[in-house]
Amino acid sequence: MMAKTVGPKVWVMFLVLLSGLMFGSTALAEPESQKIEEATTVLEQIMAIPEGAIPPSLLGNAYGIAIIPRVIKAGFIVGGRYGTGVVLVRGPGGAWSNPSFVSITGGSLGWQIGAQSTDVILVFKNPSSIEGLMKGKFTLGADAAVAAGPVGRRVEGATDVTLQSEILSYSRSRGFFAGVSLEGSALQIDAKRNANFYGKRGITALEIFHGHTSTPPAAQALRRTLDRHAPRPQ
Repeated sequence: MMAKTVGPKVWVMFLVLLSGLMFGSTALAEPESQKIEEATTVLEQIMAIPEGAIPPSLLGNAYGIAIIPRVIKAGFIVGGRYGTGVVLVRGPGGAWSNPSFVSITGGSLGWQIGAQSTDVILVFKNPSSIEGLMKGKFTLGADAAVAAGPVGRRVEGATDVTLQSEILSYSRSRGFFAGVSLEGSALQIDAKRNANFYGKRGITALEIFHGHTSTPPAAQALRRTLDRHAPRPQ
């Protein structure tokens, strides 16, 4: 009995899906305030996991954090990943900045089929990675060392490679939260969403991080949540 070949309609459907994932199809678009509210919910839910959250000591000393809800990963022989979220950084006094929107894209090769949605959190340990992100497309693992982050209250069990990495990465899929490898994924500032949210064409991530914008209610709620779970270092 001969195996069925993949018909042209199947390939067309897959290519449409993959194009939407990689280039931000309007079908995936949603209001900027809603995206920030989702990011706030993701952070709240993950930090509520008793012994499976990001270690408070890591968050307390983090320079920046990216929260990207519902990253879509789909594959049919060739895989793709796409999502949008926000990144915030600490100011000189340790307070969290307003959020800048970002997108994440990635691809992989191999025999795979299916789709899933995951929440992604990236913890930036120093300013250099954020500075690289503001300059243009930023590839995890190439432009900065990234490693799956430890979970729980303590970090003593983390490897030297993990502790020395500039960025720690986490994901939550089907309720399970853990460190995850995201090498090869590309991060990029989403200028269009920033302009929509702050009502200012051409606004830069640097202006947002330095407080040269108003703080809409959704951004205030996210900043308060971060202040609670990642307070200023003493």
